[in-house]
Amino acid sequence: MTAPEEKPLLKVVKGTPDDYQLAALTAVIAGLASAAPVEEKPKQRSEWANPARRVRRPSQHGPGAWRASGFPG
Repeated sequence: MTAPEEKPLLKVVKGTPDDYQLAALTAVIAGLASAAPVEEKPKQRSEWANPARRVRRPSQHGPGAWRASGFPG
């Protein structure tokens, strides 16, 4: 039995690179292929954009009501 013919991983289509250039290219491509994917941190949402801030409490009546109307929560 004959082994199936393997396809080359890299193919030079233009130019004549020397052995050092091919080794450097192979090292870069191998490094990129083996690099671990970067985990993205979840973006923190600004409290100013929080939709819950749009919901207002009913206004309070009585002494100090004007002061309580300006405080969130």
